[in-house]
Amino acid sequence: MPGIDGLEVQARMAREGLDFPVIMLTGHGDVPLSVRAMKAGAVDFLEKPCDRIKLLAAVRTAFKFLDDRATRDQDELISKTRIAALTSRERQVLDGLACGYPNKTIAFDLGISVRTVEVYRANLMAKLDLTNFADTLRVAFAAGLGSDEAWQRTYRLSERANRS
Repeated sequence: MPGIDGLEVQARMAREGLDFPVIMLTGHGDVPLSVRAMKAGAVDFLEKPCDRIKLLAAVRTAFKFLDDRATRDQDELISKTRIAALTSRERQVLDGLACGYPNKTIAFDLGISVRTVEVYRANLMAKLDLTNFADTLRVAFAAGLGSDEAWQRTYRLSERANRS
């Protein structure tokens, strides 16, 4: 869109109190952009060209979002329960992903290899029975993960001080 991007439209909607579900469609998607959109409340993040079935599924999710506002608290509880089945390290990796960090940054901050992060990511998605990144983020956000400030306090500052 000339002059304004989808994230800005989403932010303006929020400022105006328009609490409608948003499906983000982009031709230039990446993980940090998808995380920003999902944190801002997007119900899905799709890359163009978009498969018709995926788009229809996203629209169904958006309508479900409208219908299920009352169940969000229950979603939070369910997500927290599901995440409780993860190991501590898997939860850390999930938190880093929810913060929008690439595997390399998560690996550095946790003091592990990028390949190890990839293994934890695959394991946590399998344990949570999730097949796509958007659903993974949805579970993480519902459980309250993804605070950049908490990550900075917990891993970046303390871990770097310990490495010095």
